[in-house]
Amino acid sequence: LAQLRQPQRLAQLRELARYVDERANLQPNLRSPYVGDAAFAHKGGVHVSAVAKRPDTYEHVEPETVGNERRILISDLSGRANVLAKADGDEAAAEGAREVVARLKELEHRGYAFEGAEASFQLMARKVRGEHRPFFTLHGFTVVIDKRDRDRRPRAEAAIKVEVGGVLEHTAADGEGPVNALDRALGKALRRFYPQVAELRLVDYKVRVLGGDDSGTASVIRVQVEYSDGLETWGTVGASNDIIDASYEALIDAIEYKLVKDRVEPHRPQPSRAGDGAEGEPATESLAAEGGGRTRT
Repeated sequence: LAQLRQPQRLAQLRELARYVDERANLQPNLRSPYVGDAAFAHKGGVHVSAVAKRPDTYEHVEPETVGNERRILISDLSGRANVLAKADGDEAAAEGAREVVARLKELEHRGYAFEGAEASFQLMARKVRGEHRPFFTLHGFTVVIDKRDRDRRPRAEAAIKVEVGGVLEHTAADGEGPVNALDRALGKALRRFYPQVAELRLVDYKVRVLGGDDSGTASVIRVQVEYSDGLETWGTVGASNDIIDASYEALIDAIEYKLVKDRVEPHRPQPSRAGDGAEGEPATESLAAEGGGRTRT
């Protein structure tokens, strides 16, 4: 195909397919030939190793000729070759490949899945290699759902307390459901320190209940989210027995990936001066304890 003279501009084929889906109000099929996200996706370790050496053994055309791109997926089937492919020539990243694979398989055993959550994978790899510097510290959050009468919709409110560069910030926000309220409260708390957070928009939110030793309401819950800043879209994942906790993990990864991607430097504590107060410490409302209930004074 790539060697034939084509009057059509095949490099715009994927873009055309997405335009048609959008006009027809259809969700793009990831398994569509040539133009789908899975058309040039590779997952197994041996498979990925072969593609790195000879792409034509698994790909009948180069992805770029139809406007697509090669995707290396991360899962419990991944090997060192997958991590090396993700490193894209970064020698420092390649050095810790075995440790990253071990951590990956440990997390997937606990319910995480990194297919479609590459931002979480990138952050996890940075933590394993000791490259990650946290942008803030959580000191607790509370989520309240209040339904006062049968015919009215429930009201959700989240309060969160975080520390950024030695400054405590405590905020609250309402939302359409507990996850949306937590997302708003977290964004409200961090925008003061990291204005880039205001660019983020939640694109997709998925929940999956996993089977295992526990069952029913005690099962492990996996949450996958997609965020966009208007230029790029990325996915993150969280897993827990609690849907709010799993959602929080995914939200945190999405925000931290944005800041890492934009090369934002974490705030550092400023030297204290005599007579300074506790800037950012709320005077009229505080969390009683980390992860505990809320008290008003």
